[in-house]
Amino acid sequence: MLKMCGLPVEWEVSVGSAIYREVPEGRLYLLLQYPSGHYDFAKGHVESGETEEQTLRRETEEETGINDLTILTSRVSIRYYYVAKGNEKIRREEEGRGIYIFKQVHFYPAETKTAEVKLSHEHIGYTWLPFEEAVKKVTFENARRVIRLAEEEALEKK
Repeated sequence: MLKMCGLPVEWEVSVGSAIYREVPEGRLYLLLQYPSGHYDFAKGHVESGETEEQTLRRETEEETGINDLTILTSRVSIRYYYVAKGNEKIRREEEGRGIYIFKQVHFYPAETKTAEVKLSHEHIGYTWLPFEEAVKKVTFENARRVIRLAEEEALEKK
């Protein structure tokens, strides 16, 4: 409806992962810090012809350098809306893309053995935190849902 009214609207689908690793002290979750300051997970757009798993693996490697994921079976999907601002708005306008974005993201829990993270230009920092601290650190309630699901499935896997 909005697009029919001439508004620059985009509908996007992304895939991401709540990544954890087991250490002697317990389970640690990887949180990435975005330039806006919020903490979230690696995620990105599904490219043409890609499966969700291919997207998850590609985006994780691009954003973190991690390429040894064991992807668990459960999936949680979240939806949100935002208006592109700053450089993203400029880039989208130059590309002829909408600045009003309705997004659906499918998240999978995934385990890694890799501790070293090689951040992409999309992030300004990262941290590995135990479950309780990670739940407090993520910025958005949707991310809390994702990390809780990951913890439940990780516990079942053990």
